[in-house]
Parts: sequence; C-alpha cells; structure tokens
Amino acid sequence: MDKPRNLQGELPLGSPEPIDKPKSQRILRLAQVREVTGLGRSCIYQLQAQKEFPQRIKIGARAVGWIESEVQQWLAERISQSRASNGDSQP
Repeated sequence: MDKPRNLQGELPLGSPEPIDKPKSQRILRLAQVREVTGLGRSCIYQLQAQKEFPQRIKIGARAVGWIESEVQQWLAERISQSRASNGDSQP
C-alpha cells in the first residue's frame, strides 16, 4: 500500500522512507576542463599521472571526459590549499 502524499506528491516530513533524487552527473571534455581549471592539456595529464588530479573516464572508442563534480571538488581543494598556505583569511 502506498504512503499518503501531500498535494505536491511528496511524502510527509518524518517519513521513514528517504526521498533521494539522483544527482545528475555531467561529463566535461578536455576543452571544458581546461576552461574551468585554467590548466593546459599537458599539465592536466601530468597531474593525472601523478594521481593529483581526477582520473579521466572513457566515454567512447576515442573519447574521454572528466566527471564535473570531481573536477569542481579538486578545484575547491586547490583554492583552500592556496589560501591556507598564503595565510589569506578572505571568505
């Protein structure tokens, strides 16, 4: 038997069933990764080889990409490290 839902079709608060919507994942191609990070192709591949950058995934026979959330997380960590090492206390 289905649980009662409100007018928007949502389960009421306190419901024991979690309401998890799948997060959409986006794949970035090399040009997009370069744009987001400001890094060049060689630097991206070098950092990846050193396990210091998110690993690319194969998306086709001759195509690769990077998961956007992983690149964004790497970028956020890089910003935090930079600010911590510079002693900056800007928000």
